[in-house]
Amino acid sequence: MKMKLKIWRQASAEDKGGFVVYDLDGVSQEMSLLEMLDYLNTTLIERGEEPVAFDHDCREGICGCCSLFVNGRPHGPAKDTTTCELRMTKFAEGSTIVIEPWRSRVFPVVRDLIVDRSSFDEILQAGGFISANAGAAPEANSLPVSRDNAEEAIDTAACIGCGACVAACPNGSAMLFVASKVSQLALLPQGRLEAKQRVRDMVAKADELGFGSCGNMGACEAECPKGIKIAHIARLNREFVRAAF
Repeated sequence: MKMKLKIWRQASAEDKGGFVVYDLDGVSQEMSLLEMLDYLNTTLIERGEEPVAFDHDCREGICGCCSLFVNGRPHGPAKDTTTCELRMTKFAEGSTIVIEPWRSRVFPVVRDLIVDRSSFDEILQAGGFISANAGAAPEANSLPVSRDNAEEAIDTAACIGCGACVAACPNGSAMLFVASKVSQLALLPQGRLEAKQRVRDMVAKADELGFGSCGNMGACEAECPKGIKIAHIARLNREFVRAAF
């Protein structure tokens, strides 16, 4: 296939940056979007040009590194799909694909399509963990957990911290990310001991870093590649109120 690629190029965080258009021939429908970028870079290197910098790791929809807007949507047009899982079958022959990094001041551009998502790490370091010494694993039936809570905790633990929720939100809110991390622990008895301190610390850190407030618009849920529901934001709010009083 022949494709026209409109890609954001930015040499550094201090550089202004801008879109550069590339005409690429020989794209296979079997490629993922990242494999297509690999192919583009091979072509650019052969021509003696600077390759496009983009982030990736697992390429299995797990690591959350591929922080790309594709045709105006986080991770592209496919629902519940990360950029690395997006196949070129989603694009018609000869179409134009616009690729740019996340647009959020809390995720500054490092270079080209790479953004710094370390602010998410700071939120997790503030309280997204269990620090109590639980000792050896208890006998399974000694600490009962309801099936509904167990499955919901597993669903929220599916969050990969990619930042699509922040990029999609007009306010740049991290509420869905924080809510998923709070929920997966709040739903389990092991996480209740530190529940109040956890939610206070994580919300405070998100505010400190400059993330916006939730406007309840639902864009985060619509663009989340793992299908995390905004109902967890309601749980986060309940946990925060409990902690405050």
